[in-house]
Amino acid sequence: MRFYTVLINSEEKVAASLDGKTLYVLDEFKDMNALIAAGGVQAIPKDARKVNAETVKLLSPIPRPQQDVLCLGINYTAHAEEAERFSKESFGGERPYPIFFSKRVCYSQGTDAPIPAYTGLVDSLDYECELGVVIGKDAKNVKREDVQDYIFGYTIVNDVSARNLQTRHKQWYFGKSLDGFTPMGPCIVSADEFAFPPKQMIACRVNGEVRQDSSTGNLITGIVDIIAMLSEGMTLKAGTVIATGTPAGVGMGMKPPTFLKPGDVVECEIEGIGVLRNCVEE
Repeated sequence: MRFYTVLINSEEKVAASLDGKTLYVLDEFKDMNALIAAGGVQAIPKDARKVNAETVKLLSPIPRPQQDVLCLGINYTAHAEEAERFSKESFGGERPYPIFFSKRVCYSQGTDAPIPAYTGLVDSLDYECELGVVIGKDAKNVKREDVQDYIFGYTIVNDVSARNLQTRHKQWYFGKSLDGFTPMGPCIVSADEFAFPPKQMIACRVNGEVRQDSSTGNLITGIVDIIAMLSEGMTLKAGTVIATGTPAGVGMGMKPPTFLKPGDVVECEIEGIGVLRNCVEE
């Protein structure tokens, strides 16, 4: 099943869909966090009102995450190589353990919403297409064999990054946490729709040019290890979003580095979830 947050008559509503075209509004849930906390829905209510997905505005499935989005850095081998080539000081060295960081998200915009350019502050705006894992119930000290039971579903996250801020401050929080740097969507696909762990095509296009093309099966640290490690001593609340890392092909990895500019259209796609499309504001 697919879950959406949509705007209907200026009101945010949660909806479910089986085909991504016909949406069924779930008025009993005030927002996506409430739906996730309830475990979702097993079947669409017979009395749910129907709307056409093309007639409503799709928002981020979780416009206001209750906690920072948790992220994996350098989690695809080829991306590790291109990142080190861009800045050995910031991205080089041995990594015997996963790199975890977080993004502050005041508001996550959905598909077709703009990405702020921050002209004057950011001179190296970059994209990162990532598989987002949505936690379905509070997770603490989760055993590896139980990880799958804690996953509500999957979405697409564009981990927009200001490379000049990311490298200048010797940490990644500020350069990845500017307002508008966490587009997400277009929906959450329930975990039962994919084999576990998911091995889906993941790609990113800029102005129609394919920049990233890989599989979520190529993660260095997989979903089982990610959740088992993060939940060891730290509670992952229901609704927490984990961005699992990006494959090679980001702007800083190109020769020469090629960053986003106003007017560029970024399309992040993951097989079975859809396309998250955003344009850099002019």
